[in-house]
Amino acid sequence: MPLYQNHFVKQYLLEIQYLLTNYFQQLEQKIQADASTIDNYLEQRVQILQNVVPLLEKAIDLDKDVMKTVAAYRGGVNPNKSRNEVARDIDMSFARLFPQVEAYPELKAHAAIADAMQQNSYLQKEITAARSLYNDTVNQWNRDIFDWPTKMIVAARAGYTTRI
Repeated sequence: MPLYQNHFVKQYLLEIQYLLTNYFQQLEQKIQADASTIDNYLEQRVQILQNVVPLLEKAIDLDKDVMKTVAAYRGGVNPNKSRNEVARDIDMSFARLFPQVEAYPELKAHAAIADAMQQNSYLQKEITAARSLYNDTVNQWNRDIFDWPTKMIVAARAGYTTRI
C-alpha cells in the first residue's frame, strides 16, 4: 500500500474515533441530564410532602379538639351545669374554633391537602416518565459500547463500561 493511502486510512480512522468519542460524550451528557431531571422531580415531590406535614398536623389537631369537645358535651361531662351554662360553653368552643379555621386558611375543606396530594400524584407520573427516558438512554449507551467494530473499539480505548 502506498504511503499516501496509508496516511489517508490513518486520517480516516482518527476522524471516526473523534466522531465516536464525541458521540459517546454527548450520550453521557444526555444520561446525566436525564438523571438530573429525575432528581429535580424528586426534590419537588419532597418539598410538597414536607409542606403537607404541617397541614395534616393542624387538621388532625383541630379535628381532635372539636371531636373531644363535642363528645364531652354529648356524654354529659358537666351534669352539674345548667342547660344555659352548657350552651354558653358550646358557644364559646365554637367561637374559639372559627378563628382557628380562619387563621389557618389551608384547612378549608382540606383543599390544600387534596391539592398537594394531586401534585404529588402528578409528580410521581413525571418521575416515572423521566425514569423511563433515563433507562432508554442508558440502554442505548450499553448497546453502543458493544457495537462492533468501531464503537466497541472507541469505547474500550476510552474506558467506557456499561451503566445501570
